[in-house]
Amino acid sequence: MSDAAPGSALARGRLAFDMQQWAEAYELLRESEAHQPLAGADLHRLAMAAALLGHDRERIEAWERAYHAFLTAGELTGALRTTFWLSVALMSSGEVARASGWFSRGQRLLEAEHGSEHERAYLAIPAALQRLNGGDAQAAMAIFDDVGSVALRIHDRDLETFSRLGGGQSRVLAGDVAGGMALFDEAMLAVTTAEVSPLVVGIVYCGVIEMCERVFEVQRAQEWTTALQRWCDAHAEVVPFRGQCSAFRSQILRLHGAWPDAIAEARRAQEILAGPPPHPALGSTFYYQGEVLRLRGQLAEAEVAYREASRWGRPPEPGLALLRLAEGRTDAAQASIRRVLGEAEDPLTRARLLPAFVAILVAAGHVEEAQGGADELAAIAEQLGVSLLRALAAQSVGRVLLARGRPDAALLALRRAASDWIALEAPYEAACTRALIARACRAVGDADTADLELDAARWALERLGVDPTGLEIEGVAGTGTTAAMPLTPREVEVVRLVAAGRTNREIATALVISEKTVARHVSNILAKLELPSRAAATAYAYEHGIV
Repeated sequence: MSDAAPGSALARGRLAFDMQQWAEAYELLRESEAHQPLAGADLHRLAMAAALLGHDRERIEAWERAYHAFLTAGELTGALRTTFWLSVALMSSGEVARASGWFSRGQRLLEAEHGSEHERAYLAIPAALQRLNGGDAQAAMAIFDDVGSVALRIHDRDLETFSRLGGGQSRVLAGDVAGGMALFDEAMLAVTTAEVSPLVVGIVYCGVIEMCERVFEVQRAQEWTTALQRWCDAHAEVVPFRGQCSAFRSQILRLHGAWPDAIAEARRAQEILAGPPPHPALGSTFYYQGEVLRLRGQLAEAEVAYREASRWGRPPEPGLALLRLAEGRTDAAQASIRRVLGEAEDPLTRARLLPAFVAILVAAGHVEEAQGGADELAAIAEQLGVSLLRALAAQSVGRVLLARGRPDAALLALRRAASDWIALEAPYEAACTRALIARACRAVGDADTADLELDAARWALERLGVDPTGLEIEGVAGTGTTAAMPLTPREVEVVRLVAAGRTNREIATALVISEKTVARHVSNILAKLELPSRAAATAYAYEHGIV
């Protein structure tokens, strides 16, 4: 029915929907449907309210009923628009076959009934998404651009904003990061000025922030994550985007050193994304926790988090490989990072893995191979031109130069990296870089500056609640002053304690390992360094800046 008596559940449900009172609208429209069939427009309202409340199954069922109601009433525009929403909703939840079915149904209806340019533009979006998900970014870009032209002519803000989002994603994946970011900024302008409908707001927010994170555009991601948080706070009933917002915030907080808050946000995201059905982003929340735990030196807890991430479909690399490095299992770390990097094809995925690859390979003494990784990362950073990637590349280049016995050249790269990390307000990364700077300064004979840099690095780590030996977690201790350090991170820990005059029993207690394992580490250290005694190992530790 299209009309509703004043004061009826249907009339009150429509009013609640217009006032964006989604929970009340949902209940009243359901109550009304229980007494009489709803018209297509009211079923669409019901589906929208269900979607914003996180009732995924109910939103699909309501849209399916809306499609048939529109069709029965001869309302072509409503029926076609519903196939668009069904296609997009099912595609985003991973139900590709059902999404394709509804898209095909919409296309057939469009051709049979000679739909308008407006409807054709809406149904072009699922077609573009199919091409984008299939790896054909250029074809998707052309479709999204055409949709944008139509949207401008007919003044449809929702359609225009969808086209900007999709066009930006297509450009980024085609290698035009600057062009993609420009379209994202335009889409977000429409979102933040409330020019689009609420469901479009959430979809665009999450799509833009996810892509910014993917291309290391941390400053934009932070700005838009803050905006999304404000929007979620202003719409307390809205559920679907709250989990992604907390997940994105967790990453930003980790970078800025607010680690307890990062863990809390990741766990808050888990509660929301766990479903049912579980959201595809659930695995990432476990990975983000693993990263914080690893950096804090809680290696056993980090491994549990990485395993949970893997169970939910989030690859645990490069974090797990760096965890193995921190445990002193350099061979396992090498095998893992080599495998995942060998499987990675696109530059963005490789850029995410290459910093760990360089750190691990340098720690293992494979400096030439690490050099290739650092060069590749530098080339990607130059192409993308974003601060975070520039910092990672400069740090990796400096690490390799230091390992190759070129401390002067290393200092130039490491100073650039430290400057970028400080500008990005990334205290842990800045501390690791300053520790490398200290090694380079010591290698060129500037002991005073080396002491200052190392003191600053340790102070920063202590403020983060990390023992200064945490510098080894990123493989910092795996780079020597004049050549590749032959010791694993765990062996460096042991030799430091040996140099401090600790007995094997005391070392075992400090590192929570057995005395037998300590004895094996000491034996390996003396053999690798070709030293005759613990006293000689102590001298070596001081001479090479390990202590």
